Amino acid sequence: MGERTIIPFGPQHPVLPEPLHLDLILEDEKVVGAVPSIGFVHRGLEKLVEKRDYHEMMYVIERVCGICSFIHGQGYVQTIEEIMKIEIPDRAKYLRTIWAELSRTHSHLLWLGLMADAYGFESLFMHCWRVRERILDIFEETTGGRVIFSVCKVGGLWKDIDNDTLKRIISELKIIEDELKPLTDVFIKDFSVQKRTRGIGVLTYQEAIDLGAAGPTLRGSGVALDMRKLGYAAYGELDFEPIVEKDGDCYARTLVRIREIYQSLDLIRQCISKIPDGEIEVKVRGNPNGEYLSRIEQARGQVIYYAKANGTKYLDRFRVRTPTFANIAPLLKMLPGSELADVPLLALTIDPCISCTER
Repeated sequence: MGERTIIPFGPQHPVLPEPLHLDLILEDEKVVGAVPSIGFVHRGLEKLVEKRDYHEMMYVIERVCGICSFIHGQGYVQTIEEIMKIEIPDRAKYLRTIWAELSRTHSHLLWLGLMADAYGFESLFMHCWRVRERILDIFEETTGGRVIFSVCKVGGLWKDIDNDTLKRIISELKIIEDELKPLTDVFIKDFSVQKRTRGIGVLTYQEAIDLGAAGPTLRGSGVALDMRKLGYAAYGELDFEPIVEKDGDCYARTLVRIREIYQSLDLIRQCISKIPDGEIEVKVRGNPNGEYLSRIEQARGQVIYYAKANGTKYLDRFRVRTPTFANIAPLLKMLPGSELADVPLLALTIDPCISCTER
């Protein structure tokens, strides 16, 4: 056994835009252990249920995470709607699904850009984010916002998308797909990318289950678990299967996210072809009374929402369990045995969001 050294990684690192701190235990250049430290951005958002009524809390929950803002809002209002036994119109369900899949696409494109930057492919990083701008333009046209949208509400939606705009979105998706193909080919086929990712940070099928991994981190290890198959919103009316890769390494997790981008574009097309006409909201009367736990699929994985209401406009309790929290333990399992130079890629491979984790 060589001499052991402990070095800090983060919370500020050129590759990692999230304040995650790891004490890495090294033997020469080999990682033999890692101790995580989080808590740099704790914001106390869940405490605000005592001061903001359940309608206002939707805007707070959207700010748990900027990149996942729409899906956070969607998960929260679905939880309250279950407590209040509210059935929203079918058109609202389809519109929520369209915006959720656009959110997944823009999150994965952002991640691909960061991964390209970690490889040192700065031009590829810029091109991934250039394509992502097209998604943000669609958000801006349909919601008025580019990151925070505030279109969800208990009982439905604040805004509709007219059918002419939906047709233009289909045309835009074709452009996005055509521009994306040569970029994703680099991640899939480039020799240097494969050398940096194949066989690195392997998480086996059983380890992914035992450690409670979520999202592409879980499905990259061969576990076909995707909360969208529960059928919430309009997902029960759409044709798709969870994207799975079996190798459990950095390359497999990259492939899962790339394939999910194309799947999301297909799901949006399915939604637009099936969306019915009609109202986008129902009237909401009274206050929630009861409790409910719901699960939905973010770009990073399964997110759990728990709300307990007492019949007043203020909730008793609200909790969010985000996918990054679930994926920190699997990350610590991946790190031992890797080289020090692999650590930034391995940290990025779970697509960490520490603001989500700490709330």
